[in-house]
Amino acid sequence: MIGGETAEMPGLYAPGDYDLAGAIVGIAPEVGMVDGSTIESGDQILGLPSAGLHTNGYSLARSILFDSLGLKTTDPFPAGGGTVGEVLLQPHIYYGAPVGVARAAGEVRGMAHITGGGIRGNLIRVLPEGVRAEIRTESWPVPPVFRFLCEAGKVPRSEAYEVWNMGIGILIVARRNDADAIERSLTASGHRAFRVGEIVAGAREVVLR
Repeated sequence: MIGGETAEMPGLYAPGDYDLAGAIVGIAPEVGMVDGSTIESGDQILGLPSAGLHTNGYSLARSILFDSLGLKTTDPFPAGGGTVGEVLLQPHIYYGAPVGVARAAGEVRGMAHITGGGIRGNLIRVLPEGVRAEIRTESWPVPPVFRFLCEAGKVPRSEAYEVWNMGIGILIVARRNDADAIERSLTASGHRAFRVGEIVAGAREVVLR
């Protein structure tokens, strides 16, 4: 394998089971590539909502729902939204369209897909030295699925924001002077966007407020 990751899914695979997955490889021109290198103090961070767990945190969710609460996939999800199975299998959102809208409306300097590791673990990857990302966690509504899992599983806040996306599927770091135009364009095209934070000078880190 050239690169990738090993999925940890305890309790799911039995002896002899295996997982077969596919991937797509593409080529991108170096000119105009969004790699985070131009991010600077004052840049604004926009967050696009997720549709649920997306691709991470299922081991903890399954432990809470099935092991602790004894629910079945056909039971109604206690926080609403359908059955337990329907909530857990809510499809991942494709962000290609809104990212295209954002890039057409202004300068996008960095992006982070919120997967395993949460906001901290993924946004830090695009930050250059000398800047810190400050995220205001009250600036977007946390979906009921995450609120219920945190309460039912007594999951500490720090762990929840590391294991799950907590309602934000992708972060876009926009040049300060372009952030308003990008946000307006996203809204006009039918994509919800939240102003979730900003870039400030400081040690390279991501801080959740």
